[in-house]
Amino acid sequence: MLKTAILSLALAGSLAAPAFAAAPAPVVHPDLWPQAHSPVRRDPAMEARIDAMLAKMSVEEKVGQTLQPEMKSIVPDDVRRYHIGSIENGGGSVPGGNKHASVGDWLKMIDGYYDASVDPANGGVRIPMMWASDAVHGHNNVYRATLFPHNIGLGAARDPDLVRRIGAATAQEVRALGMDWSFAPTLAVVQDDRWGRTYESYSEDPKIVAAYAAAMVRGLQGEGASFLDKDHVISTAKHFLGDGGTDGGRDQGDNLADEATLRDVHGAGYPAAVDGGVQAVMASFSSWHGVKMHANKDLMTGVLKDRIGFDGLIIGDWNAHGQIPGCTKGDCPTAFNAGIDVFNVPEDWKALYAAMVREVNDGTIPMARLDDAVRRVLRVKLRAGVFDQPKPSARPHAGDEALLGAPEHRAVAREAVRKSLVLLKNDGGVLPLDPRKRILVAGDGADSIMKQTGGWTLSWQGNDNVNADFPGATSIWGGIEAAVKAGGGTALLSPDGAYDAKPDAAIVVFGENPYAEFQGDQADVALHAGSAESLALLKRLKAAGVPTVAVLISGRPLYLNPQINAADAFVAAWLPGSEGQGVADVLIAGPDGKPRHDFTGKLSFSWPKRPDQTPLNVGQKAYDPQFAFGYGLTYAAPHAVGPLPEAEVAIETGPRGVFFRDGAGANGFAVSIGDAQAPTIAAVAARVATYGAEGLVLRKVDRRRQEDAWSARWSGGEKAWLSLTRPTPLDLSREANGAMALTFELRIDTPPAGPVWLSAGGDKPVTLPIGAALSGPVGGWRTLRVPLRCFGAAAEAVKVVRLETASALAITVSDVALTEARADDACPAG
Repeated sequence: MLKTAILSLALAGSLAAPAFAAAPAPVVHPDLWPQAHSPVRRDPAMEARIDAMLAKMSVEEKVGQTLQPEMKSIVPDDVRRYHIGSIENGGGSVPGGNKHASVGDWLKMIDGYYDASVDPANGGVRIPMMWASDAVHGHNNVYRATLFPHNIGLGAARDPDLVRRIGAATAQEVRALGMDWSFAPTLAVVQDDRWGRTYESYSEDPKIVAAYAAAMVRGLQGEGASFLDKDHVISTAKHFLGDGGTDGGRDQGDNLADEATLRDVHGAGYPAAVDGGVQAVMASFSSWHGVKMHANKDLMTGVLKDRIGFDGLIIGDWNAHGQIPGCTKGDCPTAFNAGIDVFNVPEDWKALYAAMVREVNDGTIPMARLDDAVRRVLRVKLRAGVFDQPKPSARPHAGDEALLGAPEHRAVAREAVRKSLVLLKNDGGVLPLDPRKRILVAGDGADSIMKQTGGWTLSWQGNDNVNADFPGATSIWGGIEAAVKAGGGTALLSPDGAYDAKPDAAIVVFGENPYAEFQGDQADVALHAGSAESLALLKRLKAAGVPTVAVLISGRPLYLNPQINAADAFVAAWLPGSEGQGVADVLIAGPDGKPRHDFTGKLSFSWPKRPDQTPLNVGQKAYDPQFAFGYGLTYAAPHAVGPLPEAEVAIETGPRGVFFRDGAGANGFAVSIGDAQAPTIAAVAARVATYGAEGLVLRKVDRRRQEDAWSARWSGGEKAWLSLTRPTPLDLSREANGAMALTFELRIDTPPAGPVWLSAGGDKPVTLPIGAALSGPVGGWRTLRVPLRCFGAAAEAVKVVRLETASALAITVSDVALTEARADDACPAG
């Protein structure tokens, strides 16, 4: 009988994190950095009030103010007992797990925590708590909210006042839920577009980022007499410092720039944000020359606080302190002593609380440092009026559902879409399209609000939404249909481009699927999802003689020369958000055939001419983009683009986190299947084959498309395996923080008669029993999900993932990847 059948996935290679520099970080020279001048001046009476509170507070009360747990890991009684200063809802974290939760649901929940924070039974000093949320392109975690274009589109608009108005509208929608604090704006100056957070950056140009920093801060917080009044919320400049310049575009990686570049490029937004009055700064996961930013006292304290003059609070990022050498998520005096004032500690906050109390009492954390951190927290709370406000549900605007998706907010969002569009090509004057004609609208992005809103939308990754999740929103198709109908023409939606009567023109909408953070990291700047399909569709329409406009949805510039060549016109729409009408406003002419709005958007990121052309930034010595920074055509000034060169270089087959897809290893992983008699059969060389004395049968089978999965049947006569192999471990330390799961898309054709085991790790993998997860009916596709946290530290550097059984097994596998962990994911128990 078969002793062991093994499905082995050895994961490593070019996507591994670059080794941090062995040498110590360069010396920081704070006196060479700029000074800022916040309009929010220190108030002697307020400082005296803080002095009085600090004098009455116990160590335990003070420590509680420096902790920010995530709402799923804390109950109101914990706030009361531990004197917690603030709570956040992470991406996709919603009351009762219901992403359609009402305003009332939110307020009832937040009220419970707030009431506990001011309960007289607490004893000590009465200090109300604050509530924080990632409102990064509108109040995006909340059902019915207005969703503005992501930052990359706003950068193309070149309009700081528009950004200010977006901030003001967002603040009102945050206030509708009684919340105090938004984790925005992101001030990364992205230099390598492979980074999965590129779309959170306004531009590769620090001048644009600096201008927008002050504008968004003033919009969110108000200014002058309106500063942090009933219409505004606390703003957070993030992520300090250098996150947009990591080596290889690696999320949470190492920035190797010199100090002058760190200051002038990556640091450009922070003095401007302080000049705008920003009250919070979030530290970066990334490092500078091998030193984690959360541990860099010279930059956080010496530069940001002492030199630039920031007197608000520095908050950490999600468990980032746990990545500092010598630290854990539940114990990290290094980060606090370096300048972190509030720990972003989603789950391990009780352990961290106990450690901090102990370390203050034994002197590891000086009392002066604790008092400084708490002073900053109290200063921000006093400036925001937290002490003088009633419970969240009783505050101005609280419970006003009409503010979510308010017409005036949607109008600003629609304007932002219009201004963010960049026209890359318009040969023959195809655009604007005549609304009196018959127009075909095709592509998988045409009627997908999920796709156009991107990550950080109702959930962390934003990839599990449908149009029904966005009441009041309009897809790109919906906007085009309305504009064409108003002009007297006919619009037809056909995602695959099929039609009965030949259209007068076509619009094809395609692009990236939603992602957030490291899930969007890539090995190149090629379009991976749907690239072949979009090109085939454009070529088919071209061959049929249909004038065609391509509309790209993306969070970064992408190599798409074949698609640009196949289209008559090409528009970069970025991630436009909930108001798809803004696209139609520019693409569809008025009833008189003249443009209703001209294109005004200009590239805020340089556009590549090859998939491997990154980093690519204006000012480089060998600057050779396909479309330069600042490029953007208009109706008023047409220009023929003509055929573009199509690169002949290898394109990686998948984004970071995808290991096996479409029947092949992704990102260069080599596939092999074998047993004791044929140990290294190249799977790519055989579609149906039989090997071994008793038969190892391999078949390339169809799941979603032709031959996109492998079926392996082991008879039980020999040990056998399927493997994806690369030589060195894959660094998954970021993914192993509890937010990700190892996911297999598979079908059990013959269930194993004995136990089944799943192992993951490096040289010493951790093995878990998964037999129960593979029980039940055979023949149907299923998803096996195992949180990375179940493998402990072994999941941080992975070079083998192994599925094994002591019995015969027939299994078909189509995908192996890392995906966002779900609330109900649990470690297997057998």
